[in-house]
Amino acid sequence: MAGRYVLAIDQGTTSSRAIVFDGRMNPVATGQKEFPQHYPASGWVEHDPEDIWKSVIATVRSALRKAKLDASKIAAIGITNQRETVVVWDKATGKPIHNAIVWQDRRTAALCQKLKKRGLEAKFSKKTGLLLDPYFSGTKIAWLLDNVKGARARARKGELLAGTIDTFLIWRLTGGKSHATDATNASRTLIYNIATGEWDAELLKLLDIPATMLPEVKDCAADFGATEKKLFGAEIPILGVAGDQQAATIGQACFEPGMMKSTYGTGCFAVLNTGTELVRSKNRLLSTIAYRLDGKVTYALEGSIFIAGAAVQWLRDGLKIVRRAADTGEMAAQADPTQQVYLVPAFVGLGAPHWDADARGAMFGLTRNSGPAEFAKAALESVAFQTRDLLDAMKKDWPRGGGETVLRVDGGMVASDWTMQRLADILDAPVDRPKILETTALGAAWLAGSHAGVWPDAKGFAKSWALERRFKSAMADDERKRLIKGWRDALRRTRTA
Repeated sequence: MAGRYVLAIDQGTTSSRAIVFDGRMNPVATGQKEFPQHYPASGWVEHDPEDIWKSVIATVRSALRKAKLDASKIAAIGITNQRETVVVWDKATGKPIHNAIVWQDRRTAALCQKLKKRGLEAKFSKKTGLLLDPYFSGTKIAWLLDNVKGARARARKGELLAGTIDTFLIWRLTGGKSHATDATNASRTLIYNIATGEWDAELLKLLDIPATMLPEVKDCAADFGATEKKLFGAEIPILGVAGDQQAATIGQACFEPGMMKSTYGTGCFAVLNTGTELVRSKNRLLSTIAYRLDGKVTYALEGSIFIAGAAVQWLRDGLKIVRRAADTGEMAAQADPTQQVYLVPAFVGLGAPHWDADARGAMFGLTRNSGPAEFAKAALESVAFQTRDLLDAMKKDWPRGGGETVLRVDGGMVASDWTMQRLADILDAPVDRPKILETTALGAAWLAGSHAGVWPDAKGFAKSWALERRFKSAMADDERKRLIKGWRDALRRTRTA
């Protein structure tokens, strides 16, 4: 198997992981390391880029050590990352000028509102497929240039570089030789034209971002450079890159139009493959790039939910009524069936299809008897209700998708049978859980492994996808309608509060 191993770097919101896959695409060793979250103001979320860098290096070394491999046995590296989180750094020294601004961060809400009032949202949306929301990277770069002393003048002189986390890691891993990203990460910046495949000069001018700061945009499977020998003991080519949700779409082998996946981690992200058709959403979804291979773009509709697993973390770390996140499914099953508590987890606003940056979380239906079990059930059900909202919007936007929707799922939350069954019940659609749950890392690894010629092509990879369990709806239609009606009432009350 020498030289047929592939390593995936999965740089997430709360931790970094590195996974070694063998020639049969099975994971054989994993390294993982959490890093601190920083909340300097209400609605602000930051990461120290040096923490991210150190965690990535540590996890790669750990995975190689556990696999009993030296770096020369790795055919290629694939990188997947938290997409909209952005870093600006000094071109000469590699030192970041400020903490990374995380995708969850809401500090640019006022700038987005200002651009909306100027009537510019339609322009941004037509070119990028996105909405004017603090979620995306472009306004974050503008904020850094405006608020870090001297940054804008230095950027105009060509002294600063910008990029999403994949770009920052590639630059560091290659010793500053490669300043590059892939089409999926570029498509989440609010300054990349997904129809023409270029950084958009007009949008850059509106946000006053010099084009010289930005990376070269490549296919998802391409040559992104090689790691410096001193890092791992040998140079390793970086041959695959995709943002985390697109990597999961690839890892779930959703290569055909109409196929859909949803990842349940900190947030929830549902992606529907629309093929070569760039579907313009009329229901506040995002039009985005699913992947770009051999210069050919495959598009998707995406719905982004900001809070999914983070609601369970809130129960555990905030309210301290849950000892382990894994306990919530069993607690939900024990909840009082005569109570219906709704949690609208708008802790950092609401994502698709509502896009309400000012909404904040709320709970409804509480009684004197409501306790930890009812809270656990409400948190898990909120994920199912939010996914139902996304699915309904997708069907309206792309009715020709046709047929029965089958949702392929991944992420930490899908290990809970109770949660997946309730998801199938609320969606009234089958939910497929694969045997390999590490689909995000697998997608990045496949991009690299296939480009290196040691793993199969897309058709061969799709054949390897294996089902662990299918969950089918077992809920009466009247009950489903009653629950959804209650959820929508809770949403309305939250947004008008």
